[in-house]
Amino acid sequence: MAGHRQSKKRRYVTWAVAGTAVLAGAGIAAQTSMAATTWPAQKTFTGRAFDTCTAPSEATMKAWHTGFYGAAAVYVGGKNRGCNQPNLTSTWVKNVTAMGWKLIPLYVGAQPPCQSGSNPEKLTATTAASLGASDAADAVAKASALGMKAGSPVYLDMEAYDSTNKACNDAVLTYVRAFDKGLRAKTYRTGYYGFTSSSAKAVATATDKTDLPGNLWYALWDKQNTTTADWPWGATQFTDHSRAHQYMVNSKEAHGGVTLTVDRDAWDAPVAITG
Repeated sequence: MAGHRQSKKRRYVTWAVAGTAVLAGAGIAAQTSMAATTWPAQKTFTGRAFDTCTAPSEATMKAWHTGFYGAAAVYVGGKNRGCNQPNLTSTWVKNVTAMGWKLIPLYVGAQPPCQSGSNPEKLTATTAASLGASDAADAVAKASALGMKAGSPVYLDMEAYDSTNKACNDAVLTYVRAFDKGLRAKTYRTGYYGFTSSSAKAVATATDKTDLPGNLWYALWDKQNTTTADWPWGATQFTDHSRAHQYMVNSKEAHGGVTLTVDRDAWDAPVAITG
């Protein structure tokens, strides 16, 4: 997602500081307090996905449906979403899924208090819980309005920060837990996008896993199309179709005669339930 909310240079500086569609019930075990709810079966995609800041036109999505990619991430909302979305409507969602695309909802919520630069929405230790809850409600409303039904995931985008700053890290985890609880209350699954050096690491290595997301999308730009070979944490974590890996950024490529600059992802995790 380089350059999508922050400039490419800033993202590298910040970071330095710090298929097949199947129905399954995976990705729930890592989230707590879910047993009392009847959940729709998880819709999982396993294969190559891409993400780009502005959702492409229907014509571009049709041209790009060559088999190289099977899923696309779309920015459904968040005050820190960096691009306008003129194409992203419920009609667009209906039409591109009819083409065969699987969609990955991404929400750019509040960012850490110790993160460099400014964002329209930053959390603090005082506001973390309330912002997490309100952003979760907004994320569900935005995804639902696009035709992404209960049981769908929403991936919370947390950019890189100094996770060794305990106060900052604690505030981030408070926010993430509130966001997770808010989504689950509406029967939406929680995913989380972050960097292996900081934001993803904070979730993966947290001693207390309570109310943390059950699906982890990790940014590690090593150009390896895998969710296993370079997985940096315990082999038993985020198993059973709960991992995604952003392995390449700013890749200018053409499919079906149409050129886009995208980030590449290896995907083995939930995607939106539509239709």
